[in-house]
Amino acid sequence: MDLMKERGLTLPEIMLIGGTRVALGAGIALLLAERLSGDQRRGAGWALLAVGALSTIPLVISVLGKQDQSVVAARA
Repeated sequence: MDLMKERGLTLPEIMLIGGTRVALGAGIALLLAERLSGDQRRGAGWALLAVGALSTIPLVISVLGKQDQSVVAARA
């Protein structure tokens, strides 16, 4: 049983995935930081966290919906 599946990603997909990770990380960092006032920090942190998390969902669906590259190569 092969647990690893190979999926091809385009450069824009990789950039979108990276962008969602940045938004999630920045949101978490703002929630933990002490540089802004409490209300500013919480507002910005939760907004970035939500954007990062919600934008991840369609990307995951898109990537998981792609065919396994080994199956595509075997058919060729």
